[in-house]
Amino acid sequence: MQLYSTLSQKKEALRTIEPGKVRMYVCGMTVYDYCHLGHARVLVAFDVITRYLRHRGYDVTYVRNITDIDDKILRRADENGEAFDALTDRMIDAMHEDERALGVLAPDDEPRATAYIGQILEMIQTLIDKGYAYAADNGDVYYAVQKFETYGKLSKKKLEDLIAGARVDVSEVKRSPADFALWKAAKSGEVSWSSPWGEGRPGWHIECSAMSTCCLGNTFDIHGGGPDLMFPHHENEIAQSEAATGKHFVNYWMHAGAVRVNKEKMSKSLGNFFTIREILDKYPAEVVRYFLVSSHYRSQVDYSEDNLAEASNTLARLYQSLRGVVPAETVGETEFDRRFAEVMSDDFNTAGANTVLHAVASEINRLRRDGDDAEAASLATVLIRLGGVLGLLQQDPEVYFQAGGKDGLSPEEIEQQIEARAQARRDRDFAGADRIRDELAEKGVILDDSREGTTWRRA
Repeated sequence: MQLYSTLSQKKEALRTIEPGKVRMYVCGMTVYDYCHLGHARVLVAFDVITRYLRHRGYDVTYVRNITDIDDKILRRADENGEAFDALTDRMIDAMHEDERALGVLAPDDEPRATAYIGQILEMIQTLIDKGYAYAADNGDVYYAVQKFETYGKLSKKKLEDLIAGARVDVSEVKRSPADFALWKAAKSGEVSWSSPWGEGRPGWHIECSAMSTCCLGNTFDIHGGGPDLMFPHHENEIAQSEAATGKHFVNYWMHAGAVRVNKEKMSKSLGNFFTIREILDKYPAEVVRYFLVSSHYRSQVDYSEDNLAEASNTLARLYQSLRGVVPAETVGETEFDRRFAEVMSDDFNTAGANTVLHAVASEINRLRRDGDDAEAASLATVLIRLGGVLGLLQQDPEVYFQAGGKDGLSPEEIEQQIEARAQARRDRDFAGADRIRDELAEKGVILDDSREGTTWRRA
């Protein structure tokens, strides 16, 4: 297997620390609000990576953390007039609802920052003892970036450029503008924990260093996250962890691609910011998942009405090939399995894997036309098996279509549209009849007229 590591900026052969085992940590959500489309991208991407590694026989330990204390959480809780943990508990429940809807498997461990305060304090003290951190006069503790000689090796940023470009506040208590907080002194009335440096709470970066090393060891195989985390978050994690443990932190760094909306950066200020649940109100969850896995996990994805409609149509074609087919109970490895493994083993190329799924579906359709139902049943099993690696095609096809499937139209609604078209034709409103036909065609529903009447099929 080959995977692209952000650290080396090239594909590398996967060589795990323990043969047959993968230890992977992915930065999860800061739970002050509902998960958005960018979160869905990361959730689904690393869910597929986990599924495929297990499909290949690896014993995967997948850890995805929860940041349940930081500035944004405290501000939002204060705005809402609620306790910070009431807010985070509510948002964690909502996050779990969203991931279940998208077919995302639960991680093996989901550590919360507030449950690791002791380990965080211990790591901070180790960094102070080793000369990599210092306590400031105001009760904060900072990491001395210039002490870590290879700082910037992940993001390829130069420390001198970071220092030159940093803002310097006249009240700054840091020794260097590039230094970052490991511990923040508590403000009046703020939730806090006791520490050797006074009441306070951890900085964001140190939380992940403590949680990942506690859960997976000082060195582990894969660390992943969204594209915006490479700097400064992941860069700071490396500096903290390697300085504290004296060990190489992570062997492979993986980052999912960014999400754009109608070719623009997703932003609340642009009015193109969507939560997962807002999207799922408009589109079936499996269509959204199909949209996310139809491109390579490192590539940029563009969310638009047209792209979701296309995903809806193409997913329906896969399900259509399974309609009326009773899958065979057991089927051995096929050439399609080998093609699927070839593309997925090349840095988890889900776009290539999707091409294989459609090749299987096309072959099923050909076999059915030729009357070879037994072989079609065997390939249906293969299609469901390979689809499952991507978290797709696990529903009964009839249930999928009856629920509205790809286009929000149930069979009953399609029949109603056909009757409306027939009535328009009886009324000699041929333009209206054509309009109904065209609208159904846009949604992937093809009408076939004959002497016996009108029948329909999915495109």
